[in-house]
Amino acid sequence: MPQLNPGPWFMILVYAWLLFLAIIPTKILNHISPNKPTSVSAKKHKTGSWHWPW
Repeated sequence: MPQLNPGPWFMILVYAWLLFLAIIPTKILNHISPNKPTSVSAKKHKTGSWHWPW
């Protein structure tokens, strides 16, 4: 039963993990986020009470 021979499939598994762990994360992390994080001001917002019409 040749499908039980782990020889070629183990190397394919190793190369796939090397691809996922080395190449793909660096490509993803090189992208720049279009929305830069902004600092939150310490000033509280003035909110009024809500008057229910019923």
